[in-house]
Amino acid sequence: MRRVTRDVHLICAVAVAGVLVAGCGLVGGAENGNGAVADMDMQGAAERADEVFYATVGEIKPEIDWTHRATTTGSCDVSRYWTVMTVVSEQRRGNFLGVVERFWKASDYRIDMVNPSKDLPTIIATSPDGFGVRVKFGYKGQAFFEVTSPCVDKSKVAPPTKVANGRTYEGEIPTPNVHSDFWSAGSPVPGPTPTPSP
Repeated sequence: MRRVTRDVHLICAVAVAGVLVAGCGLVGGAENGNGAVADMDMQGAAERADEVFYATVGEIKPEIDWTHRATTTGSCDVSRYWTVMTVVSEQRRGNFLGVVERFWKASDYRIDMVNPSKDLPTIIATSPDGFGVRVKFGYKGQAFFEVTSPCVDKSKVAPPTKVANGRTYEGEIPTPNVHSDFWSAGSPVPGPTPTPSP
């Protein structure tokens, strides 16, 4: 009896593992036989990540200064990172995040998490084509964007072709150093701010 029970547990564990493995890369679109999104490789995913970021920051008015931070690749995904160089005051961070959240909602992104933390506010969402997107504030109030692809075909990934709209930094990127009469102001702008996740 003990052996039968052990065999049943083993079969269940294998079945669960199979479901989890099969579920990898399901976010996004049609898959090929390798579990990756069909007709997209890592380079295409990197370019799509760039589009997501450029569309998002294009909605932020007045314009902010940003610079490319990094590109990383996993076994079948790619992530792009950007750093905001504009000083966004504590009083204006809610407005900044509100602009991003409203744009993502209007673009049919699913808002997965809103952290209204005073020190490290963050919004995480998923685009309709399965790209994970995040905007967060970190040390010294510096804002960061990240876009991560679903599982795609393996390929080489080239650096972004679009030049940053602010300075390009060699080595370590400094804390925010670009003043904005609007974003750096010490008073909040009346209007909606992101709502906490339920």
